[in-house]
Amino acid sequence: MKFLLVSLLLALRMAAKDVPVALLDSAAAVEFLASLGESQRAIATLPFASDERSHFRYTPRDRAGLSVKEMNETQRAAAKKLLESALSEKGSLKISQIMSLEAVLAEIEKRPDFRDSGRYFVAIFGTPGDPSGWGWRFEGHHISLNFTAVEGKKVSLTPSFLGSNPAEVREGSRAGLRVLAAEEDLARTLVTSLLSAGKSAVVFSEKPPDEILSGEFRKVTALAPVGLPSTEMSDTQRAALIQLIAEYTGRYRKELADADMAKIAAAGIDSIRFGWSGGVKSGEAYYYRIQGPTFLMEAANVQNQANHLHAVWRDFEGDFGRDLLGDHFQQEH
Repeated sequence: MKFLLVSLLLALRMAAKDVPVALLDSAAAVEFLASLGESQRAIATLPFASDERSHFRYTPRDRAGLSVKEMNETQRAAAKKLLESALSEKGSLKISQIMSLEAVLAEIEKRPDFRDSGRYFVAIFGTPGDPSGWGWRFEGHHISLNFTAVEGKKVSLTPSFLGSNPAEVREGSRAGLRVLAAEEDLARTLVTSLLSAGKSAVVFSEKPPDEILSGEFRKVTALAPVGLPSTEMSDTQRAALIQLIAEYTGRYRKELADADMAKIAAAGIDSIRFGWSGGVKSGEAYYYRIQGPTFLMEAANVQNQANHLHAVWRDFEGDFGRDLLGDHFQQEH
């Protein structure tokens, strides 16, 4: 396992020195817009400077942009292609499964009018490919994916939110489905390992918060340092922590994920902390936090008798490409 940790750290350090150009696919965005009628295109496109671009919501509601419900089959295929241009195969599967859970909730709650898998919205901000900045968003209940590109090659992937309700489908034809199983199981394995090693400080509270603490805020700052720093973990535990972080960045295609893992590594693996609150047994309510100098990842499974999971990844300066746009503005002016 020590060899695995060394290999992981070397890979991250090498990536930090030589990150491949990570392009946001403007061609897929152009193709999606071309598939729309004039009135649809007017709904789907917003100015890059729009205040709407930095809205961040994962609760069920209508959004700016064009809904999947309003698209025909050709347009839905183009929207799917746009998503797949940025997501990994694993990330694409999670998105489709989260959307499909709306039908499960509609049956459980008897509210098909409210739980609707067509209420996911695509919004394009600015002109795809514009070097001064453009972006797009895919958002609906339990999904918020936000992309920003500057100068064609600098890309922001955050805020990045995925949720699952139910966290585990327990009855019906889809019983056993756990869309975000890895986000839960990898973290539980890590905290269990730390507690078994006598590192009880990893659990900072017996009672978890009711929700992720970063909420739907447009901008987040570092939360209180809790739990254990990675320097107090064994090689095996540090490798497990890196694997858990990679589950979040791995929602996206390899070039994009590698660039963000390199950024995390460059800021300092030793400065990353992992903290847990709540129960550690399956079925018990819990919350965990991974925090480094530049980023925050949170997960909470508390609601609905601990069967409603939220998992978010935020960047303190990079959400909505704020850091990229600041650098670009300074260079231009």
